[in-house]
Amino acid sequence: MDRVDKNNYYLNIAETVAARSTCLRKTWGAVIVNHDEIISTGYNGAPRGRKNCSELGKCIRNELNVPRGERYELCRSVHAEANAIISASRQEMLGSTLYMVGINLDDNNYVKNSSSCSMCKRMIINAGINKVIVRDDKKNYRTINVQDWIDNDESVDGTMGY
Repeated sequence: MDRVDKNNYYLNIAETVAARSTCLRKTWGAVIVNHDEIISTGYNGAPRGRKNCSELGKCIRNELNVPRGERYELCRSVHAEANAIISASRQEMLGSTLYMVGINLDDNNYVKNSSSCSMCKRMIINAGINKVIVRDDKKNYRTINVQDWIDNDESVDGTMGY
């Protein structure tokens, strides 16, 4: 029996969490882990009590043909990373790792070259998370050092999307 490596173990959990998503474009799951313990999880969906896109049967960003990585203020959803951060204390997140998985609903493939949006990057930085590990396919992933987001601040030059 082949034993799954630790990063893919947590990415598999993030992928399961993504199954709770209510977005019509992409499902996202996030898991925050520190000292080999899960601190919190999150998926993308409307704020508690509000109707989500799957209930409404429409996505305003799709209707307006908004490109990936832009105009998130139009989105009804709270992002998976944000929901995971909201559910944890900063003390528990200091030095932690955030695992993320995104699935495109149009073809059920993993989101290519995925990363956190600029808002989520700022939350991840302030939460004290050190690394973000993003699934590229069932076995492969990328590790992002959060310090790189601090050192290479895309908001200074107005870079859009991801």
